[in-house]
Amino acid sequence: MANIYNFLKTAFPKTIDFFKDPSVFIYLLAAVLISIPLKNIFVSLSIILFVLIAIVHIKKETISFNKFLILPLAFYAIMVLSLLWTIDLKLSLAGLQKELPFVFIPLAFLFVPKLDRIAIYKSYRLFSFGMVLFALYYFTNAAVRYANSGDTSVFFYHELVTKDINAIYVSVFASFAVFYFISLSTKKLLDKIALFILSLLVFLLSSKSIITIDFILIICYYSFFAPIPKGVKTTTIITVGTFVLGSLFFVKEVKQRFLLEYETAFVDNTVNNKIGNEKAKVYNVSLKQAWNNKRFEQNNFFPGTALRVYQIRIFKEMLQEQNILFTGFGLEASQAQIEKKALHYNLYDGYGEFNFHNQYIQTFSELGVIALLILLGMLHINFKKAWKDKDFLHIAFAITMIILFLSESFFCRQRGIVFFITIYCMFNLVKPAEDNKSDQT
Repeated sequence: MANIYNFLKTAFPKTIDFFKDPSVFIYLLAAVLISIPLKNIFVSLSIILFVLIAIVHIKKETISFNKFLILPLAFYAIMVLSLLWTIDLKLSLAGLQKELPFVFIPLAFLFVPKLDRIAIYKSYRLFSFGMVLFALYYFTNAAVRYANSGDTSVFFYHELVTKDINAIYVSVFASFAVFYFISLSTKKLLDKIALFILSLLVFLLSSKSIITIDFILIICYYSFFAPIPKGVKTTTIITVGTFVLGSLFFVKEVKQRFLLEYETAFVDNTVNNKIGNEKAKVYNVSLKQAWNNKRFEQNNFFPGTALRVYQIRIFKEMLQEQNILFTGFGLEASQAQIEKKALHYNLYDGYGEFNFHNQYIQTFSELGVIALLILLGMLHINFKKAWKDKDFLHIAFAITMIILFLSESFFCRQRGIVFFITIYCMFNLVKPAEDNKSDQT
């Protein structure tokens, strides 16, 4: 007993000193990010720990409000106000709980000792290697399932990571880690291996929007940011372009996802042989049909782009038919209206369960135009600071969010909320450093 007492007497003060050391936030922020692909309980626990340790560091002189912090807090304030007009109070109350990171994470940064960019990039490095471990787990799990079933689809899209975790969200997280390793001016062997593994993960997840965004950003990096000779830049761009385009032609599962959009976008009533058969034919909906048809059939299938065009259309109708310009329907309360439209247009059962798949429209429909302007404000100042700092990783994050929000309601999942607001605060609420290059390790 005396030995235990002596151990605790020695260890406890050291533990307290560790948590009072500002460098602890490097690991806490990495823990928050690494927990995102796990079950929500782990995300919540990591945020709680981050907030509690931040409170320990409260000092009057370190507390300072700025425009980067005010906007997410104002965004959440409108969510709270929407309780006054929501058409579904129960859903809105549940939504407020899910959206709490918009309050807790920015407020925690009020109390966090200002970390410079070098420290922040250490957190990103830990997160990026964490994503490598996730990738290896996904690959191993898929290999075991393939050995049992012989089905190659287990290596692609939602099958690789499960629908609950969602291929698109994991693609976003993995892409950020990819850009971290790409932006290193000096890459060790371990960094190169990690970059290959994460690139493979993004490719196998087969998100059309993420692959396209990543390809464009990689070309931009090697064209304008990479500190390498011009000849090497050209060779690298050609190699990357050849690999991506070649893979799209020769990897069946990925090729099919891209071809479906290309072949159906402008041609009405193409036959979907993957879903239907000779006895029960299924017809793909074109962009024109998604926007104009007065009625759909039960055997109509909406490819990704067509579905998003249809969702824009029905939001336009809602805006014309109901007085929601300044209020929206209330936080999380738009789904019932989407279901009504699905019934009205005779869509196949299940389409009414999809959200708007567009964060701008999702925000507008639920919280009104003022909330939309706040969201646009966050994206604007985030990109403006990224461009001012000439920080490629920050630019990649800013551009990815701006474009991704056109095709995904990213804040409808806790994973999306935590990822966005944590990295938003990390990039925008840190003190500048003279040597703030992205190759800090």
